[in-house]
Amino acid sequence: MYYQNLATWVATPWVRNFMGVSTTMTVPDPHADFWIFGYGSLIWNPGFPYAEVAAARIYGFHRRLCVLSTIYRGTPEKPGLLLGLERSGSCTGRAFRVCAQHVNETLSYLDEREQVTKVYCPHFARTRLSDGRIVQSYTFVVRHEHEQYAGKLSIDEQARLIAQGVGERGSSLDYMINTIKHMNELGITDTPLHRVLEKALKL
Repeated sequence: MYYQNLATWVATPWVRNFMGVSTTMTVPDPHADFWIFGYGSLIWNPGFPYAEVAAARIYGFHRRLCVLSTIYRGTPEKPGLLLGLERSGSCTGRAFRVCAQHVNETLSYLDEREQVTKVYCPHFARTRLSDGRIVQSYTFVVRHEHEQYAGKLSIDEQARLIAQGVGERGSSLDYMINTIKHMNELGITDTPLHRVLEKALKL
């Protein structure tokens, strides 16, 4: 089952080295409910059944436009740009509680959706929910060594990629418009991402 494969994968040395994870880190109980943290399209289009959703924050990571999209929101010839989690700071998004009986199918779905090119490394992050509860949530952190990593672009370069990218699931511009709309709903209203979108809309 996917969950057992995930547990084995998280325990591999290269993943622990990549994430700087303590050897005491464990995958949450497969017989319990499971939390997933969304910071980009997952906050407005999760695509899986969930029993609860809450505003949430993780620490040690921040969202950034740093992933070239060559399939979903762009092409190899005209890539778009997507969000990834980078180290440092914090990130507010939405956490979704998935019932235990749906965990395996949900993880399989997320793997197919988010890991087409393996640009992300799945990670379990300590997460504070809006009501103060602390949970472990599953999320995706960008891999710097991947060919799609683009973490050193200027705001103008980011805006150009957002404006041009169109792929199998639509445009990078629609992706950003939806993401910014839901960030605003979470009280995140003035960020560099907002300025990138403003520039992209003028191109």
